[in-house]
Amino acid sequence: MDENDESTEVEIFGQTYNVRGGGEPDYLTELARLVDSRMRDVAAQVATVDPLKIAILAALNIADEFSRYRRRREDAVGIWIEKTEEISNRLDKVIS
Repeated sequence: MDENDESTEVEIFGQTYNVRGGGEPDYLTELARLVDSRMRDVAAQVATVDPLKIAILAALNIADEFSRYRRRREDAVGIWIEKTEEISNRLDKVIS
């Protein structure tokens, strides 16, 4: 992080944090809202009130969503590559 990064105040699960980052303050606020929302969703579904455990479960949920997104994206890229090669082969046959 750059020393010149400005601090953005965000609230997550009832706690206020000053976050420094290179991103826009609105972006950091949106990320904090996402984490807060996930923590509240998890808290509504589990018996524990321990904020650390709730944060870990929320982080696992977010990591799972990201991993699934990344896998779908990689699959889509693979399909695009296959289709591109297929079209290229067809064009080669037509041109030959």
